[in-house]
Amino acid sequence: MPNYQRLIKNLNKAWEPLKQQPLTLAEKILHSHLAKPLDKIPVRGSTYLKLNPDRVAMQDASAQTAILQFMLSGRSTTAVPSSVHCDHLIEAKFGAQKDLDASLITNKEIFEFLQSASKRYGIDFWRPGSGIIHQIVLENYAAPGTLLLGTDSHTPNAGGLGMLAIGVGGADAVDVMAGIPWELKAPKVLGVRLVGKLSGWATPKDVILHLAGKLTVQGGTNSIIEYFGPGVDTLSCTGMATICNMGAEVGATTSVFPFTQSMFRYLNATSRQDIAENAQQAASQGFLSADKGCEYDKVIEINLSELEPHINGPFSPDVSWPLSKFAQTVREKGWKDQVSASLIGSCTNSSYQDMSNAAFIASQALEKGVKAKTDFFVTPGSEQIRATIERDGISQKLEQAGGKVLANACGPCIGQWSRLNHDPKEESSILTSFNRNFKGRNDGSIKTMNFLASPEVVTAFAFSGKLTFNPATDSLLDKDGKPFKLVPPQCEDLPSKGFSKGRDHLGFPVKGSGDASVEVKIDPKSDRLQVLAPFKKWDGKEFENVRLLVKTLGKCTTDHISAAGPWLKYKGHLENLATNTLMGATNAFNGKINQILNQVTNEQDTIPKTAFAYKKAGIPWAVVADWNYGEGSAREHAALQPRFLGCKMIVSRSFARIHETNLKKQGVMPFTFQNPDDYDRIPENARLSTRGLLNLSPGSPVTLIVESDQKIEIPLVHTMSEDQIEWFKAGSALNQIAQQ
Repeated sequence: MPNYQRLIKNLNKAWEPLKQQPLTLAEKILHSHLAKPLDKIPVRGSTYLKLNPDRVAMQDASAQTAILQFMLSGRSTTAVPSSVHCDHLIEAKFGAQKDLDASLITNKEIFEFLQSASKRYGIDFWRPGSGIIHQIVLENYAAPGTLLLGTDSHTPNAGGLGMLAIGVGGADAVDVMAGIPWELKAPKVLGVRLVGKLSGWATPKDVILHLAGKLTVQGGTNSIIEYFGPGVDTLSCTGMATICNMGAEVGATTSVFPFTQSMFRYLNATSRQDIAENAQQAASQGFLSADKGCEYDKVIEINLSELEPHINGPFSPDVSWPLSKFAQTVREKGWKDQVSASLIGSCTNSSYQDMSNAAFIASQALEKGVKAKTDFFVTPGSEQIRATIERDGISQKLEQAGGKVLANACGPCIGQWSRLNHDPKEESSILTSFNRNFKGRNDGSIKTMNFLASPEVVTAFAFSGKLTFNPATDSLLDKDGKPFKLVPPQCEDLPSKGFSKGRDHLGFPVKGSGDASVEVKIDPKSDRLQVLAPFKKWDGKEFENVRLLVKTLGKCTTDHISAAGPWLKYKGHLENLATNTLMGATNAFNGKINQILNQVTNEQDTIPKTAFAYKKAGIPWAVVADWNYGEGSAREHAALQPRFLGCKMIVSRSFARIHETNLKKQGVMPFTFQNPDDYDRIPENARLSTRGLLNLSPGSPVTLIVESDQKIEIPLVHTMSEDQIEWFKAGSALNQIAQQ
């Protein structure tokens, strides 16, 4: 139960020495969680805040490394309530139960490790099949005005319930679990004013699909997106969660909505009446909304009444097309007018309302004797959702229409999809209600184009099978060849009979006891789990003669740096996982993926093999990167793997927020070019040195010395705070924790 009076008192205390000024909702939540009162007004985008989050949530892939790191901290139990959610390691192939049963066998070692560690350190353990982390958090842990850190980039999903939920790497989670204040650069606040009301085929998903097109994948970097305006009150709680979930795709720190009556109803529907009443009272005191006259760094207005459905893609979530123009785009691009698979669900769109609306569309088609013309997959977000839609006949309706219900897990959204009856060498288009669509992400094929849309639009396309279909204007043919049009759904956001918890062993967590006698299970011979060894501390010297491993060209996401899919099984074994390091990166010098110059042999080789060769020879190396390096998932392995292999620094035109922090946590220096055009001055055979590390301080200058056929000097910029500099000196943030 959130202690709202304490949070309000903390907020007032934080601002007591300062001149009062109107605050945004984001600032209220952040400042009510300050570890100590402010002594001066924080500067957005500059001042570092030290915060005490209320809770930590970890998914099973990232939890492995987070817990392995926590075990090195010397703490006996977690300092804040924490939870582990087994959702990433279930591969979609045959259907819900078969896939779950197979995962319990193939991942037995990992699940036993996570459950034993959870019991040992007092962590809630949600079993495989219980649901996707973000849906479970929304249903059980999220509360308005509170602060949560989650080891997944789509943690902001809980902003739909008024929580400030921030995606981080495992090392950040370890800080909080160890009772150490968490550091965050005071974010800018981007205001999105909503007016009007959605109608027709437009859904909450279209709000964020439209906004992503406006902001691009880096437009929200180091900002919190805060929604306000009269349109907010027209949205369901789960609809707002969808919008916040995909704020990660524009690089936002998180997204949040003010307290509304739809949140009050959702809290009551999920058996949290006490939180609902207390939140209502806190809202009446002005805590759960922005002050009148507060200042946003930028304001974008969206008229919901004029918003039309959008489809985003392929290969980037910010490539946004209004549905009315999409068919023309398909023809102009020369894409095949065929949809091979339609997938609804995932953490972004798996609510009761989403599934009800999809079933409403399916019912119309079934009444006309029409079934899905594409492969059709349905992923419930949690055991609660699965049980409720089964009880209410929703899942049966979707199955009758040709749908296959998958396990309550991430599945195809994160690449856990063993796609049957499909040639990966052939170009194909899929429509999904997912949040991310990078090349090769879903089924491992770079030929698959993933177009993101609402579950309503995705379902409608399933019955057409054509990429040029527009359900708002086009007709389908019934079993007799007669045309009919689909009617857009307007189903209730909450089940009239209440939610069903489902199977007991999946609807509730196993409570951790914090029992020091519990043995955490790690087989020393395992190829999937490996006890972590602390990284060496900085030697106190400048970087000298550092080889350029790769200069990446264009988009280089955490998927490119540390691939998921089949590699997820090695998330707890750093050495084995490191064999995929940067294998998806494009080499700027030859335009090829995973093919670079080994400066020692002077031969072409793969990036991981070259990095391992440099490590074996004791040769330090670096990466030079293009814009927004490390966008996408929060996976800290994209920082751990380079660090393990000997990476000293990443020099980029710009960074995604989470990845830049993850690099700092692991002792890898993230630099940006003072002049982004200097990226072009780095040659393939470069040897890199620094000047300025010896006197490193916040904002201090650093120079990159580049040697090849000639010697040049390039000015660099860094964002290291005083605490982060201490992490670097210690070798990692975890090393510093262990020293305290």
